Amino acid sequence: MVRSRSYDEDEVLARAMHAFRREGYAGISIPQLEAATGLSSGSIYNSFGDKRGIFFAAFEHYVQAVLEQRIAQYARPEDGLPGLRQLFLTLLREPDGRTFGCLITNSAIEFGADRKVMKSTVFRGFDILERLFADRLAAAKSIGALRATIDPRAGAVRLLAFYQGVLVLIRAGYDLKKVRHAIHNEFNNLEG
Repeated sequence: MVRSRSYDEDEVLARAMHAFRREGYAGISIPQLEAATGLSSGSIYNSFGDKRGIFFAAFEHYVQAVLEQRIAQYARPEDGLPGLRQLFLTLLREPDGRTFGCLITNSAIEFGADRKVMKSTVFRGFDILERLFADRLAAAKSIGALRATIDPRAGAVRLLAFYQGVLVLIRAGYDLKKVRHAIHNEFNNLEG
């Protein structure tokens, strides 16, 4: 007989997500995941297979609960370039006030050489962001709101690199006033 799960999976994944953001994949043990999630090691293995399984589930939770929600809130199609600017500015304010960083960015740094992990996690996050940036830049160009010399696809890659760089600076504790100024400069340079 299969036992039903007696925990809130979203809550468990949110806790695991924060633990991986804070400690990294290599830096966290199963006992630490037990403490973070409130699950026993048996429940972790039964529900997710292993540490890698809970990491992948937590990463997917991050994409849906953090990245896609942030996009839906700040960078809707009708928000145009001002919405993208606002999306970048929200990176300066962690919802919980801590700077554990972005799970996508942290994972890119940690798993850079592991193409299998990168393909199933980090590249998925990069793709979501690059498509978002390309769509918003193309729309801005079509109404004359984007500088005429900017190609939306090339601009999207530039924004992806800038977005990731902003997140690394924030995680490192860099001066947020300087980062805010850089974000405004970037978007001022995009506007037509």
